[in-house]
Amino acid sequence: MEATWKRATDDYCDWLAAGGGSKDLQRMRRHYLRGLSLDQPCGPWSLGLDELVRFVANPGWKPETRKAARGTIRAFYRWAVITERIDRDPSLLLPPVKIPPTKPRPAPDYVLSRAMLAAGPGRDQLMLLLASLAGLRRAEIATLRVEDVAGDTLYVRGKGGRTRVVPLHRTLEPELSAWLAGRLEGWVFPGREDGHLSAHHVGKRLSVLLGPGWSAHKLRHRFASRAYAADRDLLAVQSLLGHTRPETTARYVAMPDDALRAAVAAA
Repeated sequence: MEATWKRATDDYCDWLAAGGGSKDLQRMRRHYLRGLSLDQPCGPWSLGLDELVRFVANPGWKPETRKAARGTIRAFYRWAVITERIDRDPSLLLPPVKIPPTKPRPAPDYVLSRAMLAAGPGRDQLMLLLASLAGLRRAEIATLRVEDVAGDTLYVRGKGGRTRVVPLHRTLEPELSAWLAGRLEGWVFPGREDGHLSAHHVGKRLSVLLGPGWSAHKLRHRFASRAYAADRDLLAVQSLLGHTRPETTARYVAMPDDALRAAVAAA
């Protein structure tokens, strides 16, 4: 990475860290800024809107990737203006990226059962249960602390530093209690990422156990769909998942078949 790019990226990530930005967030920001630096090695302060548009318009990217790249660029140049590195934000008019509607794809019973058998008792099974019975993201599993477990309640620190309350499922509670037996503090899953497992490791391990086409995120879809089916309360599911908008939660929920049939019967 060219020296000016490297200095700017390092300073920006230090700023994120000072504000409580997670390691995963910093890693993602570095990834896209690295790509932009390779595309535009002249340095970050000489770029205009056209160069940024060409980068974000990468034809090989999916809309989700394009949106993440745009988000990084917008945040980076806002920081540059705030810290008076530049006078004008060249990313200000970057067009928003539309994500095509997608259907939720909850992992089915046979996929989860197969993964549980492959995992065997212990850490991997517990990670599967935290994703499927508590709806935790892979980063939330990786950074879960012993102190976050209080009786039959889980306090989950999610995106944006927000903490949400998730009641423990009757199957998950004894498994988690057994795993934490005798421990009063520390990481639930110790590892080498600042003392805990990395989100990447958790995600990769669960994907291997679940098999091709399935991931920790699809277990989160499963949790959302089953939680919604219980009493059709989308706001409750939103709270359990830690979403800020119900529209986001709706993308995770597979509509129960009986709800569709009941709606047609009532027409």
